[in-house]
Amino acid sequence: MPELLSPDFCFCTLALRAKYRQLARQLAVDLEQYAPGVILVVGTDRPQDFSNCRNVWAFQLKSRGLLHCYHDKRFVLDQARSRFRTVVQLDADTRMIGQISDIASARSTLAAVHVEPLLLHVQRYSPERLPHLRKLAEKLEIDLAQVSFVGEALFALVAETAQSKAFIEQWDWIARYLELHGIHAGEGNAIGLAAAKVGLEITQPDWLAHINDDRRHLDFSESQVEPTFWQELPRRLRYHLRLTRARINAIRHFDFFYR
Repeated sequence: MPELLSPDFCFCTLALRAKYRQLARQLAVDLEQYAPGVILVVGTDRPQDFSNCRNVWAFQLKSRGLLHCYHDKRFVLDQARSRFRTVVQLDADTRMIGQISDIASARSTLAAVHVEPLLLHVQRYSPERLPHLRKLAEKLEIDLAQVSFVGEALFALVAETAQSKAFIEQWDWIARYLELHGIHAGEGNAIGLAAAKVGLEITQPDWLAHINDDRRHLDFSESQVEPTFWQELPRRLRYHLRLTRARINAIRHFDFFYR
């Protein structure tokens, strides 16, 4: 791991597959210019691709999502939060275009740029998910009307070890529940639910807004070409294998996942 010139703060990102590794390397170059001395923690399927990036700590990570890797961000965040009190999550398809400075928060918080009531967000974009989210909120014993949706492309976890660990653990339960019920995207809902469960206040601080002003999100996922049947087939087979394993493992917690 590179020398930690900024011991309390880092960035983190998920970089699975060649295109996202390439994007993450470019992000590392940007951060070395605009946030010198700050580490970028990268969860990736090929850590060796980052061996020449002086400001990167890359660790081995295989996708664990049943269909997509959206919720795999939690594993990168988990590694980063175990070493840094403040972790800023950036999507790999992000370019930094301005100097970053004065990043700090004295209190524990889940800092975000895009925040809105979860119910309003889901009713607008994915109302078919509401029954499962309502059921999940009941199991977590939280009021869904008080939960926020958190924009997942840029957010920050600022917390001591115990609370940040609890947040990741709740995100893990929530992600597994949603995936088992066919909801594989929308991790901003899971982030908001996990924060509500552990009592982590969601804020919109100026320092994160400044980072947002100094970034450009390429949103590469929106521009990808649809795969052919034969390109898609291996992924579908892996999905059904993972789904079968996940269903078997979930039986140990039958009441939470199925009742």
